[in-house]
Amino acid sequence: MPPARPSIRSLIQRSTHALGVLGDVGILSPRFLISMARGIHETGLSAASGIFGGRFFRDAEPAIIDDSGTTSFAQLRTRTLSIAQGLRAAGVGPGHNVGILARNHRGFVEATSAAAILGADSLYLNTGFAGPQLADVLEREGAGTLIYDEEFTEIADQGANKLQRFLSWCDGDPVVPTLDHLARENAPEAPPRPDKLGRSTILTSGTTGTPKGANRSGAGSDPTTAIGFLERMPYRVGETMLICAPTFHAWGLVNFGMASLFANTIVFQRRFDPERVLQDIEKHRVGAMAVVPVMLNRILALDPAIIAKYDTSSLRIVGCSGSALPGELALRWMDTFGDNLHNMYGSTEVSVTSIALPAELRAAPGTAGRPPLGTTVRIYDDNDRPVPNGTTGRVFVGNSLQFEGYTGGGTKKMLDGLMSIGDVGHFDENGLLFVEGRDDDMIVSGGENVFPSEVEDLLSDHPALLEAAVIGATDETFGQRLIAFVVLNPGARFSEDEAKEHVKSHLARHKVPRDVVFLDEIPRNASGKVLKRVLREMNDSEPTDDPR
Repeated sequence: MPPARPSIRSLIQRSTHALGVLGDVGILSPRFLISMARGIHETGLSAASGIFGGRFFRDAEPAIIDDSGTTSFAQLRTRTLSIAQGLRAAGVGPGHNVGILARNHRGFVEATSAAAILGADSLYLNTGFAGPQLADVLEREGAGTLIYDEEFTEIADQGANKLQRFLSWCDGDPVVPTLDHLARENAPEAPPRPDKLGRSTILTSGTTGTPKGANRSGAGSDPTTAIGFLERMPYRVGETMLICAPTFHAWGLVNFGMASLFANTIVFQRRFDPERVLQDIEKHRVGAMAVVPVMLNRILALDPAIIAKYDTSSLRIVGCSGSALPGELALRWMDTFGDNLHNMYGSTEVSVTSIALPAELRAAPGTAGRPPLGTTVRIYDDNDRPVPNGTTGRVFVGNSLQFEGYTGGGTKKMLDGLMSIGDVGHFDENGLLFVEGRDDDMIVSGGENVFPSEVEDLLSDHPALLEAAVIGATDETFGQRLIAFVVLNPGARFSEDEAKEHVKSHLARHKVPRDVVFLDEIPRNASGKVLKRVLREMNDSEPTDDPR
């Protein structure tokens, strides 16, 4: 049977609710709506629409504040049009794929916006790539142009020597044309409107292998999903947002898109500096900040006297995503900076899955929150049957923001119209989602199932430890054994036996690590996710005894 049609009363209630959410964030301001409509009329509905609309809304006000200074909305529009004309003259247009290898700064915004205006496809590249990896991805994705920061010249020479190249950031003497050069040498005129939007390809994190390209066209999104996101992550029109999360990954790119659409002033740092984050919050009266969890840890690791120097009272929202947020870390952040932390759980493929509000993080530390309006989350067992609350299973998600498939072919497993996120978790009796780990991370030791996150969170909570990661290794007797990799806090002393005893006193015996390895740092990618394949390689190549 087809689903029942909603009643008139239900439609009115939904519409009233949506208008309330949009009104709260400032979207319904007539001046803002007119400005955004003019921006869309000028560029089409693209990544550049918000920037161009912002020019009518906040013309002389700062659009970007980065290491090079301040760029107004008017200046950004002029530069972007000129850069687009220069790229068009070089053959960039519909069907052309532009690789962007840049840190967080104005050049990233200009490259993304210029490609969008031209209807070209954008490929966002990891700044941690080596030359051979860059070459593989560029060839696989069919890129014809590379826009990159000067610091990646050696990598670009190795991996993109046959591609047309432009520099997005340059401190020395450029060896290829720069975006600044294109901005100076070309007239700021709008190019012909493309027939359709270019695609954006974001690479998966590659924590377990080679990063895959995840395609999105931006078309067909249900406004309900956006309203649901804003209801639980209430960014505001015209405020200042500090984006620390790398913009080449999904979470940083989502926040750049929201900030552009809302005519926000965007504050960037090319390299994350924890004390400078606090300085920027105070100096620019930042209202919203986008981070990954490891950044929260680094800020909280500052001397309390340094933290106390800065006024961070303007900070309304700290949007955190990209990797698991330990409950203890969430509580420490809110105890220090107030209840402003919102934890978004999702993936490159499914986009948003759930968002935890500050009150939910207080009441249930470690929760991933609730699915926003427009998103469905369901837990299935190994036989593809839904399970009740309290039962662990595989997490499946449905919304209008899902990716369109991997560029190399294939997609994620689907059940009842929902897409696998690749994690296992459960809902509690209050409807809060808890994620227990990757479905392929589960360790079976002595016939007992162990999800590493439980042990990792417990170890990370210990005052002597800064962070921890747990993997499974082959064991002749038990099938697998747990190995914990830990990093000490500065000046702390903590032995392998103490680590084991700490776990033993809180968890079941089969969850106690057989080995504890002390490291100077846990290997992570740019979005803060632990690179467990690197830890497995380290364990396979050179077992390490307790040096303490």
